[in-house]
Amino acid sequence: MTRVESRSGPVTVSLAGGGTGGHVVPGLHLLSHLHRMGAAPERVLWFLTGRAVEEEVLGGAGDAGDAGDLGCALERVVLRLEPPGGGAPSLARVARRLLPETLRARRALKTSRASVLLGLGGFTSLPAALAARTLRVPFALLEINAAAGRATRALAPLATRVFHAWPDTAPSAGGSDAKHRVLGPPLSPEYLAEPATDAEAAEARAERGLDPARPLLLVLGGSQGAGALNAFVRARRDALLAAGVQTVHQVGPGRIAEGAAPAPGYQPVEYLRPVHAALRAATLVLCRGGASTIAEVGAAGRAAVVVPYPHSPDRHQEKNARRLGDGAIVVDERELGDPTLALLLRLASEAGADERSRRAAASAAAVPRDAGTRIAAELLELAALRG
Repeated sequence: MTRVESRSGPVTVSLAGGGTGGHVVPGLHLLSHLHRMGAAPERVLWFLTGRAVEEEVLGGAGDAGDAGDLGCALERVVLRLEPPGGGAPSLARVARRLLPETLRARRALKTSRASVLLGLGGFTSLPAALAARTLRVPFALLEINAAAGRATRALAPLATRVFHAWPDTAPSAGGSDAKHRVLGPPLSPEYLAEPATDAEAAEARAERGLDPARPLLLVLGGSQGAGALNAFVRARRDALLAAGVQTVHQVGPGRIAEGAAPAPGYQPVEYLRPVHAALRAATLVLCRGGASTIAEVGAAGRAAVVVPYPHSPDRHQEKNARRLGDGAIVVDERELGDPTLALLLRLASEAGADERSRRAAASAAAVPRDAGTRIAAELLELAALRG
C-alpha cells in the first residue's frame, strides 16, 4: 500500500454529508477508489447527521479502527445542524446551531490534521466547510444530482473545487470559473467493468437462487425505501410471477412488512449491499430517481422504469432520470398502476427484447464509469496543497 502524504504529513481525508444514502454512498465509492489506486488515506474523518440510515449504508465500514475493505480507519463525528427528524433546518435553528457545530467540526479537523475536505451534500457540509476555511484546509464539493442542491449553491464560492456529475449544475461553458469539473457520478470500482452480458446476467440470477432462464425485475426504492413502489409491487406480485417475471424487491430499512410475502421467484429485502450484483442479475429495473440509483443503473447498462419522488420542489429525481435519455421511461407516481405493470411485463418479455436492448445501451452510454477514479485523483492533488 502506497503511503500518500501531503506537505504536512500523512493524508487524512475528511468527508461531510449524511442524512440520506445519496449523501453517503458516493463517499464510500471514492474511498474504495483510493484503496484500489494504492492511495488509501491513513484515516478518514466523516461528518454525519446521526440519522439511522447512515449506519445502514456504512454497514460498519472502518469501525473500531478496522481498515476493512476501505483500507483505512473511519472516525465519525455528528454535526447536529438538521432537526432530529431530519430534513432542512429552519433559519432559526441554523442561526442557533451553526457556530457550535462549526467549532465542533474545527476541533475535529484540527485534531485529525485533515488534508482535504469533500462535501457530499446536505446541511452537514455547511459547518464543516466553514471550519475547513478557517484552517485553510482545501475544500471541494460533489454534486451528483442533475439539479444543484442548496449546499452546493451556497458553498461553491468557498470551495477550491466543485465536482459535477452532470453539466446541468455547472456554470456555462463560457464562464471564467475554472474550479468546476464535470466528471460524472462516482461509482464503486465494480462498475469499471463492462455491463453484464445476457449469459452473465443469467449466471448472476442463479447465484441469487433464482431461475436463470426467467427475467428478473429489480425494484429499488432508494436507501430509505419508497412506499408507493412497495404498494405497487405488493399488489402485483402474483401477476408478475404468473407472467414468469421474478422480482428482487428492496423495500427499505425497517419496511419489510410493506413488501409481499416471500415466494419462489419473489425476494423482498430491506437493503441491498452491494447493489451491483443485483443489477448484473437484473433484466429490467423499477426505481426511484435518486442520483446514486440512476448512476448505478446507467453504469450497469440496464433499462429502467423510473418513478421519481414527487414532492421535491426542484424535481431533481425527474431531472436525474432524464439524464439516462432513452435508457429510462419516467412514470409519474400518480399514474403508477396496471398500465405500468403492462409496461414492465412487455419490456421484460421476449417480445420486448429489442426495445430493452436499445434502452439498456442508451442507459450505459449516458454514464461515464471512470468518474470515481478521476475524482479520487483530484482529491489527492488537493491534499498535496495542504501546507
